Amino acid sequence: MNLYTVNHSFHYELENLTRAFFPNEKIAVIPSATEPESLESPYILTTYADVMSVSVVFGDFSKTLTAPVGTDDDELSMATLLYKLLSELSGITLSWGLLTGVRPIKLFRRLCEQMGEASAEEYFLNSLLVSREKTQLAKVTCVNEQKILNLSQGDSFSLYISIPFCPTRCSYCSFVSQSVEKAKHLIAPYVDLLCKEITVTGQIARDIGLILETVYIGGGTPTTLEAPHLTQILNAVRDNFDMSTCREFTVEAGRPDTITEDKLVALLEGGCDRLSVNPQTLSDEVLQNIGRRHTVEDFYRSFELARKVGFKHINTDLIAGLPGDTPDSFRKTIEGICALSPESVTVHTLSMKRSSRLTEENMQIMREDTQAVSQMLSTAYKALENEGLAPYYLYRQSRMVGNMENTGWSKKGYEGLYNVYIMDETHTILACGAGAVTKLRDPYSDRIERIFNFKYPYEYNARQEELISRKDAVAPFYKSLVQGGDNKNV
Repeated sequence: MNLYTVNHSFHYELENLTRAFFPNEKIAVIPSATEPESLESPYILTTYADVMSVSVVFGDFSKTLTAPVGTDDDELSMATLLYKLLSELSGITLSWGLLTGVRPIKLFRRLCEQMGEASAEEYFLNSLLVSREKTQLAKVTCVNEQKILNLSQGDSFSLYISIPFCPTRCSYCSFVSQSVEKAKHLIAPYVDLLCKEITVTGQIARDIGLILETVYIGGGTPTTLEAPHLTQILNAVRDNFDMSTCREFTVEAGRPDTITEDKLVALLEGGCDRLSVNPQTLSDEVLQNIGRRHTVEDFYRSFELARKVGFKHINTDLIAGLPGDTPDSFRKTIEGICALSPESVTVHTLSMKRSSRLTEENMQIMREDTQAVSQMLSTAYKALENEGLAPYYLYRQSRMVGNMENTGWSKKGYEGLYNVYIMDETHTILACGAGAVTKLRDPYSDRIERIFNFKYPYEYNARQEELISRKDAVAPFYKSLVQGGDNKNV
């Protein structure tokens, strides 16, 4: 589909909004100073002159809407016109309305600070066309999230460690990870070099005087590694960082087929106090559809084993909208999870990432999928609320089914702090490992600088010295921070 933007620069938001309705459609943005002479269907034509105009031509559908220019927010007005046309064309009403960004809670909080909670709520409902249900979800999540944000100070930071290996690649996944079958020979040298990077990073944090808030080991699937390698990494963390200030230490165990008692003992003894065991679904048929080799029984075994070993905080991840899943089977998944009484649950919506196998196989997102996922999320939220869990963080991704959201729920006192800090961009994240991205956060402004590690394990192993040298940028960043016009080291 071609998206023509004539005489205006609103292309970014209009492209994202179009993709919200058609996540698998290839959208080509064509800027122009004047209206093109010939247009081939399907297309969207947006023009800005004496009036703004949006036309959508798709099959038998052909319609144009106009609005006056010079309003308080012309970009919002044009997006509203496009939304109305695409909603009429598709028969879909997006629950998040015009919002396409990753961090709606951050936006809601900023609006609350600027205009008060009541006016922010009204703006979400009437100007951004967000549904009442999602507006209320944003409101509650914002309140719960703020309590976590208040824990962070100007000299706070979190540590992220990447383990980019998995037993197999799930069909919906686009993360940089390699199956153990192909990359087993890389693991031992990777762990050694990772511990070297952790050592260097710990020294940087000490030299600057940063305070560690949380540690998160993710991937990939960290428990793809054997227990001795896990112990080696955990020892490197404890030896090089002051853990006395650390509020939370998460390991994303993830795949039940990688979890064994010796690994769980190694994690617990190594300081991990929050474990994520992620079934994604409690349907063996759906697990098979997405390329997972474990069964539902494997998940139950892993969860019970984690309890037996001594984990007091277990999180589980679920995904709504997986191929072959239905509102009824997803309801059974939620009931099964609630029966285990996990301390926290993250409910994701399927995101059709470009590099995932599902996208490569041209899985289409239709109106029925949007309706089904909406029902799945409503069912999950009601069940979790009834179990005493509350939403504490929320984020969104591009190409999500129905343009929905991912939401973390927890019992009181069991919120995943790192999840909030990374999504809100609250403080610096020092990151180690292949594919990891260090984010340096200026506590006196919204400025963020990024330091990228090499994506793939073989690059990481081969170019370690070059990678380590990139962290030389951390100290100068902090030395340059300005508060009230004076240079100040944090």
